[in-house]
Amino acid sequence: MSQSHSHIPVTIAGTGSYVPEKVLTNADLEKLVDTSDEWITTRTGIRERRIAADDEFTSHMAVKASLKALEQAGMEASELDLIIVATITPDTLTPATACYVQKELGAMTAVAFDISAACSGFLYGMKIAKRLISDGAFKNALIIGAEKLSSFINWEDRNTCILFGDGAGAAVLRQSREGEGHIIATDIGTDGNQTHLLNIPGGGSACPITTENADQRLASLAMLGKEVFKHAVTRMRDSAKTVMARAGLKPEDIKLVVPHQANLRIIDAIADRLDVPSDRVFTNLQKYGNTSAAAVAIALDEAHREGRFTRGDKIVLVVFGAGFTWASATIEW
Repeated sequence: MSQSHSHIPVTIAGTGSYVPEKVLTNADLEKLVDTSDEWITTRTGIRERRIAADDEFTSHMAVKASLKALEQAGMEASELDLIIVATITPDTLTPATACYVQKELGAMTAVAFDISAACSGFLYGMKIAKRLISDGAFKNALIIGAEKLSSFINWEDRNTCILFGDGAGAAVLRQSREGEGHIIATDIGTDGNQTHLLNIPGGGSACPITTENADQRLASLAMLGKEVFKHAVTRMRDSAKTVMARAGLKPEDIKLVVPHQANLRIIDAIADRLDVPSDRVFTNLQKYGNTSAAAVAIALDEAHREGRFTRGDKIVLVVFGAGFTWASATIEW
């Protein structure tokens, strides 16, 4: 492309989300592990979460969210140039979940691949897709955050099993047209020194699951919560401030902050540090728990469909996940 095309603005043309039917409440968890509704609610803000059916995989949820996003964008799957699925719970280690999604959607001219950045994956995907469209390499992209975390939870570990749920969210990005909003600024970061604080230790090449270790639940999420909390608040605050500064925005210019849905205390701390009142911060974790890469994508779609922002409004998305990874975006809708 010639230099004049090097910064084509990119808009979000449609959003979509999907959560499974089965609801797992705090009361249900009281029967599984030594915990209580009060304990879970006061510490996390989570009241229930959704659990995918046994025969419902990450790709199935991704497809359902994608169809809603495509419908809102007024696009056919056959028009897609690019599909990025952000997930840490792929259907299979290979091929990528995005390949199953491409097949199910019938998006046979799209390039499809997965990225693994834990809870930050959807915004990592947004940054990649934005750049590829802005450069003129692609006209549009479908970005998806989708997780079946229930397959990777130790249901006997009361510290982690209360936190997570299943679901998917998607967005269609394309070149912006006259009078449309655009993604103003994005930021992503990583700190590999903190890999030990939040991980799934088994199931990879470093620790394959064998008959000898199968009973140790190594292919399930392990977390040191207090340490994660401290890093999450600092990194999310800094990243959100970065994209707000790049966009030339002050707290009062922001119509809505859509943060990662992990813990209400983290969300409250972020709102406080960004100087944004809580009524301008979107939360839905009370219904879904932490759905990792899907969380901010589902929240964006629900906020959009509820009319929490409209054309011309400025919104900020901000996330944090295992790795550690973090990311944020400022968007003029």
